[in-house]
Amino acid sequence: QVPLVESGGGLVQAGGSLRLSCAASGRTFSIYVMGWFRQAPGKERESVAAINWNGGWTYYADSVKGRFTISRDNTANTMWLQMNSLKPEDTAVYYCATGPRVPAATMARSPNMYDYWGQGTQVTVSS
Repeated sequence: QVPLVESGGGLVQAGGSLRLSCAASGRTFSIYVMGWFRQAPGKERESVAAINWNGGWTYYADSVKGRFTISRDNTANTMWLQMNSLKPEDTAVYYCATGPRVPAATMARSPNMYDYWGQGTQVTVSS
């Protein structure tokens, strides 16, 4: 019923790592762009990373570039976000999203481009 389900969030110390997973259920999104977003309390939802259907392009927010890696396996209908060197400012609820309308990496940072969303997983980074 729910198309996307995130998992892997938790509490981690600054400098540590987490791997988030996004699993599709009831649908196949093998040709869609997929992305990760995050939202901290009192702040707008912001793009973290995105990847096209075959991994031909990726997008990373400047704040996570070099620390986070997005990947996907279409056979498994799963996407991951490997998060290394975590910082307290990475603390947020992380959401995965997908949809058919994202044409390019330059557009992938807009939440309005995505049609399907997971429920989110909390990531808390302590100092």
